[in-house]
Amino acid sequence: MTMTRRSALATLGAAGVYAWVGESTLAATANAAGIPFAFSLYGMKGLPLGRALRVCADIGYSGVELACMTGWPCDPALLTIDQRKELRQQMEVLSLGLPCLMENLRLAVPADEHRNNLERLNLVTQLAHDVQIGEQPPVIETVLGGRPDQWEMLKEPMLTALADWEKIAAKAGIVIAIKAHISGALHRPADVVWMVRQINSPWIKAAYDYSHFERQGLPLKESLLEVLPETVFIHIKDNRTLPDGKLEFVLPGDGATDYAAYLRYLTEAKYRGAVCVEVSAQVSNKPDYNPIIAAERCYLNLRGAFEQVGLRARV
Repeated sequence: MTMTRRSALATLGAAGVYAWVGESTLAATANAAGIPFAFSLYGMKGLPLGRALRVCADIGYSGVELACMTGWPCDPALLTIDQRKELRQQMEVLSLGLPCLMENLRLAVPADEHRNNLERLNLVTQLAHDVQIGEQPPVIETVLGGRPDQWEMLKEPMLTALADWEKIAAKAGIVIAIKAHISGALHRPADVVWMVRQINSPWIKAAYDYSHFERQGLPLKESLLEVLPETVFIHIKDNRTLPDGKLEFVLPGDGATDYAAYLRYLTEAKYRGAVCVEVSAQVSNKPDYNPIIAAERCYLNLRGAFEQVGLRARV
């Protein structure tokens, strides 16, 4: 019997999947419509950085998002100049793009924490330049903290603090992309658009992640088209309902999202940012989680959607 990619997932261990995947990549260039398909290393914390990059390249992703939070492999407070050069060289050799850096910072915080966050942003913007691939530096993506019931109370203080972030972004020439989160004060599409347009700067834009709007019962197309004019980066993951009625995040393609329609909306709108798989901590914290198999599964789940709309995202 001929082994398919899906049957291999079920039968091979992590090392076997990793070694086998690279032989089946269909394209070594970004897709014709200009939508890179990336994988966030937020889902690969337990892998050595060099191996994580190799896995993503061999599977077929055209780029990666580096996780830069405190204590993570790409924490800018820990990476030396030599390590940054080596990281950039590894990505160049592997033909991996770098559309984004993930850094989760809260916005409405006490003055001392706000000062620390500004220092942190300075570190991350420097890292963005140090590991930049190609002509454009990666954007910096972050959620903003708080709780949904605090939006009205926090929106003005958050806007004031974001203006300080904007000064750092403008000086560095790096875009900061703010992301709505189901558990955060900033959680609705209209509020993301409001905040970005209040700042009114090319250096503060939006990151879109439908999974957080899906939990609010909002349709994909309407929420996407509302935020898309301000969007420079997209995370994808799905939701599923548990037997007890609660929702949990799952890998993209393991839920109900219609990714062929999703990608069609993006191509029709001429979106040119990256589409990036984000593995939720609700998935990666499970004891049987395997980052290599998860990355491969996401690739397989999305491959058909890319092909249906005529894209070649190295799949």
